[in-house]
Parts: sequence; C-alpha cells; structure tokens
Amino acid sequence: GEKLRRLEKEKGIVVRFVIGRSGTAEGGGAADRALDAEEAENKDFLRLDHVEGYHELSSKTRIYFATAVATWDADFYVKVDDDVHLNLGMLATRLAKYRARPRVYVGCMKSGPVLSQRGVKYHEPEYWKFGDVGNKYFRHATGQIYAVSKDLAAYISVNQPILHRFANEDVSVGAWLIGLEVEHVDDRSMCCATPPDCEWKKRAGNVCVASFDWSCSGVCRSVDRMKLIHDACGEDQAAVWGVAT
Repeated sequence: GEKLRRLEKEKGIVVRFVIGRSGTAEGGGAADRALDAEEAENKDFLRLDHVEGYHELSSKTRIYFATAVATWDADFYVKVDDDVHLNLGMLATRLAKYRARPRVYVGCMKSGPVLSQRGVKYHEPEYWKFGDVGNKYFRHATGQIYAVSKDLAAYISVNQPILHRFANEDVSVGAWLIGLEVEHVDDRSMCCATPPDCEWKKRAGNVCVASFDWSCSGVCRSVDRMKLIHDACGEDQAAVWGVAT
C-alpha cells in the first residue's frame, strides 16, 4: 500500500485491480464482502458498478474507462490482465514517447479469424458483420495489455452508452477506435513470450514490457510461475523510480 501511494505521488502512476460485483443477492455475497475487506485494508482496488462475467468483459471495459477518466487525469489509461507479467518501468518509458501525440492506441496489433462456429472459444455471434465466413477481424490490440491516450479514453467515457459490444473485449475496443483518426502503435515488446523468449531479450538489453503464453492467453499456471518469470525477465527494482515524469 505504501509503495503504491509513493508511486502515485512521485511518478504519477496509479495501479489498481479493477473488479465489479459478483451478482449474488442484494448486498453482495461472501466474495463481495471479502473484497470489500481487502480493499479497506490495502486500498488497491477500483470497484466498478458492474456484475462480473466472462461474457461481460466489453461492458466492464467501457465502465472501467469511464470510471478511470472520472477519477484520475492521466496521459494514458492502460488495461492489463492479472495473469500477465508486467515491467511497469518499461511500460511507462514506452508510453512516454507518445505523450505529445493525440489519439494514440498502443498494443500488440493482431488480426485473428472471425469464428462463426458455435461452441468454440472466442465464438463471434455477429460474425456476419465482418463479411464472408473465414474473414479476419480488423487490426486491434490483443486483450492481454493495451493503452489508450487520455483523449481516446474520454471518447469511450462520453460515448459508452452507444458503443457496440462484440463478444470479445479486444475486438470491441478496436471497433470503437477503428473509425476515428487514431494512431495505432504496434509494440511487440508488449507481447513477449515467457522464458526463454523474454529472458533472451532481457540479456540482449531489450527488456520486455509484458510477457505471457499465447496458448493460455496469459501466463500458464500464473500463480506458480509468475515469480520465476519475474526473476528471469523482470526489470531492475529501481527501474520504475527512474522513469522521467
């Protein structure tokens, strides 16, 4: 808690776990009460007026940006999955390069297939909107980590009631931005693989912003492996404190 407060005060970097509610009986269930207690102790949550659920991630993302913009005045707003290894200092250094540019969308840009088959992971019920069967999505940042500049976050906040939600959150965000004058920045350091990939890059002097396993859409067995990955691929502990603000 103390380090988070120091990070905010000295570097202007705010880090929060973003979470809604369980959707159980009015007043919340045991999980909600446990989260409330943890938040009271650590002050590291951003609680949203939103019912959690995998198929509600697009809605959660809209509410997150609206809530974050209303709470903090930042140059960039970032979404990171909690099973991704992140080097916070490298992220801040990367984003600083684009601080003076308007309407910037930073991430690992991809164009995956539109899956029309029912029952498969990442099925797109509105596949017909993307043309013939077998087509690919427009370029958008993969959902594990991405950043949008303050003007784009404000755009999402103001227009959230009319922003369409597709089945997959990363596609939704890309759709909200594809028709705007936006600079898409494809930063491959935000989607390194776990060791040995990120370890080799660190040894070569190219510390990754983020690392994860594509096969798991995050770090496989993250609870067991995250510290090992950090030992191999993590930046120096002082890196974030040396970031220019």
